[in-house]
Amino acid sequence: MRLSFHNTYARLPPAFFERLDPSPVAAPRWIAFNRDLAGLLGWDDPGLGSDEGLAIFSGNRVPEGAEPIATVYAGHQFGGFVPRLGDGRAILLGEVVGRDGWRRDVQLKGAGPTPYSRRGDGRSALGPVLREYLVSEAMAALGVPTTRALAAVWSGEPVYRENVEPGGVFTRVARSHLRVGTFEYFSARGDLPNLETLTNHAVERHDPEGAEAEIPALALLEGVILRQAGLVAHWMSLGFIHGVMNTDNTSISGETIDYGPCAFLDGYDPAKRFSFIDTRGRYAYGNQPNIALWNLARLAEALLPLLAPEPKEAVARAEAALDRFAAGFEEAWTRRFAAKIGIAVPRPEDREPVLGLLALLETHAVDFTLAFRGLADALTEVPERFSGLFPGPGVVVPWLERWRQHLRSRGIQPEEAAETMRRANPLFIPRNHRIEEVIRAGREGDFGPFERLHGILRRPFDDQPENREFAEGPEPHEVVSATFCGT
Repeated sequence: MRLSFHNTYARLPPAFFERLDPSPVAAPRWIAFNRDLAGLLGWDDPGLGSDEGLAIFSGNRVPEGAEPIATVYAGHQFGGFVPRLGDGRAILLGEVVGRDGWRRDVQLKGAGPTPYSRRGDGRSALGPVLREYLVSEAMAALGVPTTRALAAVWSGEPVYRENVEPGGVFTRVARSHLRVGTFEYFSARGDLPNLETLTNHAVERHDPEGAEAEIPALALLEGVILRQAGLVAHWMSLGFIHGVMNTDNTSISGETIDYGPCAFLDGYDPAKRFSFIDTRGRYAYGNQPNIALWNLARLAEALLPLLAPEPKEAVARAEAALDRFAAGFEEAWTRRFAAKIGIAVPRPEDREPVLGLLALLETHAVDFTLAFRGLADALTEVPERFSGLFPGPGVVVPWLERWRQHLRSRGIQPEEAAETMRRANPLFIPRNHRIEEVIRAGREGDFGPFERLHGILRRPFDDQPENREFAEGPEPHEVVSATFCGT
């Protein structure tokens, strides 16, 4: 089987990576293979879903044309700088130019130790494989820029963490695996030639028009800032909490990357965090815009030598670029949340009813997803689906009256607003307790729950009456209070 690879990162200097093959696993078997994504990549060979493909996506065979590497990067983890991280349990097979013309990386996670494993085993437990497959594909169905899931494989080997767990290998597809931490790595070493090489590579890949700019590094920085502003606003509109927004988990491409301790809000709470290791709430839901800007400031610092020959001028250019984040985030946040209350073409004054509703949701710990989905019914069919989420109808009636008046003042008809809301507000999200159910079953070798939930999450905006229980929030005994990264 020959797969079409068009590798560029493997052509960069040796300081960027280490060449090595994945470590074979004992007895792999399929969990999932994403034929639709394979088709987008131009990988239509039916053998990919057979034993031949299983050997590739378990790491037992390197396909012709691949050039396996583990990439190096640094990163600020919970605010503290680590000068050398890198792919400790991931191996990049190579790059593919898909049928849509986009270049993408194909990477194995859990493929064995690398020079960056820091005494780790380089393997992945099965739980994180199932979580990343489900959540990344759900995010894609929700329209969020994200890495994608191509394959999930049961390794047939145990993985030793706090307990002994079955292992898995996950195949991730990304626009690239360049991170803020990649730039920090070369900047911290004062390696200006390789920093410039990296920047030119990133510009060519993600901001090609910037190659003609007076300062390509500045064009790259501005592009990354706007992409991150839009991405985090999109997260917020869905109640998504990344959980570990370290700079090594901040993608230059503007995709969501690394679904370790991620989670979705049940009851609305801006201070909500799930990650077991985020003891101070650094990466809580409501703090995500601030952290995104903090991470972008670290990228700007790394790029300073390329922004201007004089330090003061370089800092001024970096600060001017970073100042664009707030406006970009506010525009994207307003657009997404205005649609969630029925306004397709937003104005600044549309923020007021949104903020009023969020305050009500927070006060009464109302389910974020169900509240926005039910709001359309408050205009048309069954208003109780919305008002019934609150302790009593009187709680929300004043806001509903102001909201309806606001729509009338904007000339928006109820049917028009309801249709806008149904396109913006999903009914089905990867509920934390449902993900945990899938993981528990998967550990016993039962992937029926995985397949059912995956099918539901592929159509998040459809009513799916036969799957209505999967839209509901958890019962008290089902609440997930902590999530784990799996390393």
